[in-house]
Amino acid sequence: MSGKLYVVGTPIGNLSDFSSRAIETLKFVDFIAAEDTRVTVKLLKSFDIHTPMLSYHKFNTIERGEEICQRVLDGENCAIVTDAGMPCISDPGEALIARCAEYGIAVCVVPGPTALASAVAISGLPTGRFTFEGFLSVNKVGRLEHLNSLINEQRTMIFYEAPHKLPNTLRDMYKVFGDRRLSIVRELTKIHEEVIRTTFSEAVEKYADGNVKGEIVLVIEGAKIENKPAETIEEAVELAARAVENGMSVSAAAREAAALTGYKKSEIYKELISRN
Repeated sequence: MSGKLYVVGTPIGNLSDFSSRAIETLKFVDFIAAEDTRVTVKLLKSFDIHTPMLSYHKFNTIERGEEICQRVLDGENCAIVTDAGMPCISDPGEALIARCAEYGIAVCVVPGPTALASAVAISGLPTGRFTFEGFLSVNKVGRLEHLNSLINEQRTMIFYEAPHKLPNTLRDMYKVFGDRRLSIVRELTKIHEEVIRTTFSEAVEKYADGNVKGEIVLVIEGAKIENKPAETIEEAVELAARAVENGMSVSAAAREAAALTGYKKSEIYKELISRN
């Protein structure tokens, strides 16, 4: 009889947020798959948990994922944890869940704190509908393509960001989105927890020197669609051309404009190319 995989949420800062069920689960399982065992061992020591660990991270998802699945199929129970928060969300654990699904392995969730839900809840921005966009690419072209694909997104948008990348990210977002409201949520559940409710123009000026520290979640106001949709192919091409000016590839811009206007991507692409 095969065992189970338990997806266990861990504190994002305050250890008091660790649930009794999560603690019991980590004591019960046969082994723990941890993103960074050096981080997780500190958590385990704090709660007198002595379950053996193995590392599971983005560089070993294939071989280690197979090892974990085979052990579970052989009857062992495993818990997967990340350094902080819910594993498998913008996290290598996603691949392990998919592999478990292929093998028919039962997966149970032990919910815990998650930065994205906590941040949007206290952002002061609309929470009825939102989209989680994870981390932006470190590659400038990929980052701008991602942002350009969201120009007309009307839902509140949530991004994770590292403090050293924040100045460039704010500048790129301001360039693409214009001067919208945003909340910079930092150090959730920790001593220096803070919500900076601001606008892009103000944020680019005040935080361009990288003075915002800690773990950061960006919560951004969705687009207010006021312009009528493109009625001619020329208007659709112009929409795509603006996206190209903001750093999007011609192909991606044509695809995005086609989705927004109803014109064929091939038509828009052909007109864009002819301009160059």
